[in-house]
Amino acid sequence: MAAVDEVLVALKDQLGGLRELYRDLHRHPELSMREHRTAELLEQRLSGLGYAVQRIGGTGMVGVLANGPGPVVLARADIDALPVREATGLDYASTETVQDESGPVPVMHACGHDMHAAALLGAATLMAGRRAAWSGTYVVLLQPGEEIGAGAQAMLDDGLTTKIPRPDVAVGQHVLPFEAGTIGTTPGPVLSAGDSVKVTVYGKGAHGSMPHNSVDPVVLAASIVLRLQTIVSRETPPGAFAVVTVGALNAGTKSNIIPDRATLLLNLRTYDAALRARVVASIERMVRAECEASGSPREPDIEYYDQFPLTSNDPGVNEQVTRAFVAHFGADRVHHQEPVTASEDFSRIPDAFGIPYAYWTVGGHDAAEYRAAVAAGRVAQDIPANHSPLFAPVIDPTLATMVQTQVVAALAYLAPTS
Repeated sequence: MAAVDEVLVALKDQLGGLRELYRDLHRHPELSMREHRTAELLEQRLSGLGYAVQRIGGTGMVGVLANGPGPVVLARADIDALPVREATGLDYASTETVQDESGPVPVMHACGHDMHAAALLGAATLMAGRRAAWSGTYVVLLQPGEEIGAGAQAMLDDGLTTKIPRPDVAVGQHVLPFEAGTIGTTPGPVLSAGDSVKVTVYGKGAHGSMPHNSVDPVVLAASIVLRLQTIVSRETPPGAFAVVTVGALNAGTKSNIIPDRATLLLNLRTYDAALRARVVASIERMVRAECEASGSPREPDIEYYDQFPLTSNDPGVNEQVTRAFVAHFGADRVHHQEPVTASEDFSRIPDAFGIPYAYWTVGGHDAAEYRAAVAAGRVAQDIPANHSPLFAPVIDPTLATMVQTQVVAALAYLAPTS
């Protein structure tokens, strides 16, 4: 029996328990870096399978299963949820809230991290149960805080690279709202780099009836918003990808008072490091120039936060994993994934080790509904996307597919070749 078939032979028997684990995780979501119940539950499961488990980065953990000589494969899943009120109507929908400074905050697994965690635990279970089929070391990494871009760095800051065997390759995956049971792979960029920017510009306050006594930061901020639009339309080469969004502009409290400052919150996405640097330089140049043109009494403050690295697949690893997917699932279920403008912090981990990686996508929406939406040209209107209060991957076949992709990708390196 081929190694993949031998390891996956027990999947059918495991699926019932994995479905219950997924429903449990979905019912009890936890916000970034607060995933205490989730971590405890997953830690108990991994330890019971014979993995050497250690907490790293607070609520993050790594389980290591050493199984003779061979490569070291690191498989990663994220575990945190979002401050979203669930509206799916599912019988296992989240009703969780947490108390924050502003009051009760609803919590929901609106991005599929519960599916990622359940699938990786399923793969870990199957790998532990069929050790005769493979050789090497399988490292299961369950990462907190992906949604705020802090979890991977927290694990690295806590000594991840010195606490586990150095991997030869890393793999990861994400559920997305396309046809359930299908898999998307691509060499090179698959998820964009993302940066949030807080810009504070300063003026001189005055009574609204005496604008000549002011340096109006509202007008200044409005000029900046308009000027920033030209970064993509006039400074980015046609065919290159960049997004610059002004998501918030806040200034003042009353209609008849000109305030002394305004704050803009920006978000930018790129697939290329050089282009990102150019966009950043353009933002700073334009902000400072508009402040000078307005007679701003002091330099603007420009602060970068929630920064996500580019996720760019190693061509060789992507090819090897894709070839294994096609062999197992068939070519009709594996497609080329166009780069996605969402962002992720997964790549910080393999980058810190200096190792290559592959990151793929798995569809999670009901196949018939998705095909009908495609035929009607209504995918954007009818298919809830990640971070929507209506986002809910169908359990079958999504969960089984994501378990299999983790196993197949790992065995592309750990299965004996002779």
